[in-house]
Amino acid sequence: MFWVVRWLFFLNFYGFVILNGFPQQGSVPAKPPLQRYEYSRPQMGTIFRVVLFAPSESIAKVAAEAALNRVDTLNQILSDYIPDSELNKLSATAGTIQAVPLSPDLWAVLQKSQRVSRKTNGAFDVTVGPVVQLWRRARRQHQMPSPEALIKAQATTGYQHIILKKKQKTAQLLVPGMQLDMGAIGKGYAVDEAMRVLQQHKIKIALVDGGGNIRVSQAPPGTPGWEIDLSISNETDHIGGQKIYLKNAGVATSGDLYQFVEINGQRYSHIINPFTGLGLTDQRRVTIVAKNGTDADWLSTALSVLPTAQGIKLANRTPQAAASIVWNTNGKLQQAQSRRFRQLKWVK
Repeated sequence: MFWVVRWLFFLNFYGFVILNGFPQQGSVPAKPPLQRYEYSRPQMGTIFRVVLFAPSESIAKVAAEAALNRVDTLNQILSDYIPDSELNKLSATAGTIQAVPLSPDLWAVLQKSQRVSRKTNGAFDVTVGPVVQLWRRARRQHQMPSPEALIKAQATTGYQHIILKKKQKTAQLLVPGMQLDMGAIGKGYAVDEAMRVLQQHKIKIALVDGGGNIRVSQAPPGTPGWEIDLSISNETDHIGGQKIYLKNAGVATSGDLYQFVEINGQRYSHIINPFTGLGLTDQRRVTIVAKNGTDADWLSTALSVLPTAQGIKLANRTPQAAASIVWNTNGKLQQAQSRRFRQLKWVK
């Protein structure tokens, strides 16, 4: 997601000891011990962090810079903030008869988005861009969008108005004024791609964190996995003891429990309900563990929009996905968990 999240994931990395003896004549030289390195860079409206284990700083630096450069490239493609991004150039053709050839990355993200939109019956929809623009302005001005403006913006949305042609790798936006927004899937795709670049550089143990969208590979040395704290608190309540060990997976968290704007006494989330055009108001936090960052990202948004029971059902039928939904009722935190969430490897 492109939205900045305010909760914290606490990542604990365990130390390890390597004992070096004197090699016997003819023995294979021992590999240098792996060391932990960390790099970061402002990207996609947040801070991207790369944590990795490598035999030397020079190897680590080259791999991390390549991974972060890959995120920079994706931002130039997927951002709706950059005027000449590929995404904005596509949106500018809305309402014409033009079928626009797409880069492999934009094609991959848009094709995945359309499949997800059909799967969720529109709870996930990248065509909400015009409505998102209204709510960005509303947050800055602390003023509700007018009903007329919302109706006009809503009329330009709908994933059904995108035509993709697989053979030609083209997209056509049918309605004038359509504007795509990859905020609910872009960061997840970016952490996956950053991890892929690290693996190309022979880095087997790594974590990529893009503002709360996380992708991890193998476990750090001497540990069962990367330790991630999913505990949550508000002013009056706390749900603790939810630390998990994770490897070869993605994590994402969405919701309005912390990120919101208050207008006329009503809280509105940064997440837009595609069905109503309004920011969410039900004070919830959704956490997803999935096989990759892309799936974790879109699922966390879809489950923020869907009713709780429906969202848990979607998580249960999505392969390798686990979900937690926490909501606030009169200051009391309540939680629903999917079947696989309860089966995660918990820190004792």
